[in-house]
Amino acid sequence: MSNDSTKKTLLVTIVLSLVCSIFVAGSAVYLKPEQEKNKALDIQRNIITIAGLTKNANALSNEQVSDLVAEVIPKLVNLKTGKFVDASPAEIKAYDQRIAAKNPKQSHALSTAVDIASIKRQAYVAKVYEIKKNGKLKTLILPVHGYGLWSTLYGFIALAGDLNTVVGFGFYEQAETPGLGGEVDNPIWKVKWIGKKVYTGDGSVGLSVIKGSVNPASSLAKYQVDGLAGATLTSNGVTNLVHFWMGKDGFEPFIKHLKAGDA
Repeated sequence: MSNDSTKKTLLVTIVLSLVCSIFVAGSAVYLKPEQEKNKALDIQRNIITIAGLTKNANALSNEQVSDLVAEVIPKLVNLKTGKFVDASPAEIKAYDQRIAAKNPKQSHALSTAVDIASIKRQAYVAKVYEIKKNGKLKTLILPVHGYGLWSTLYGFIALAGDLNTVVGFGFYEQAETPGLGGEVDNPIWKVKWIGKKVYTGDGSVGLSVIKGSVNPASSLAKYQVDGLAGATLTSNGVTNLVHFWMGKDGFEPFIKHLKAGDA
């Protein structure tokens, strides 16, 4: 065929596209295990940071991260019963709450009235993490997620042994506006959560992100976190996801059982 023929041009285009497609697909398959490994490692870095085991997990080697993660015990919790699920270490390790939430057999749709975090579906089982000292619960790390302004924010909230005082809070995945809602990743803002209380005297969830700055003299100060300047909707989203996951449709039944010692 002539180099100027339409057939040869189409043939070259098709062959080139096919070769590129095979190369891209092959690269994706080849790199997927490494990507999954790095993703899991990033979550581990977030867990140990939020739990207060290190101030800068990014400065640690993979081996150092693994050593600290060894102190963290993962467990599965049935959100409906509020009790631990009897599962093997392999089953606990393999469980992915995000995947389960997409499976109709492992999750349920939420009504508009209940779904204040805008997550649409909730897995029946959640993976939580415990850190114990001398046989007693020192820190409980709970996964939380909910919609902000532009994205679903995925993160953790860590509670002290009293199951009411926040020792850490942060997100490992979000796509909010940089410099505005993206400030949920700002270490200065995340520190403001430490020491805050989740539940009020009547047992309701009081922890909230407010508009503006917290008044230290206010009786509500211990339940309030400074809002993100220029990011009201993201701030509201964070409040909503905290209220959902720490409320009766989230971890509240589990926390009550844990306090009673019958989880």
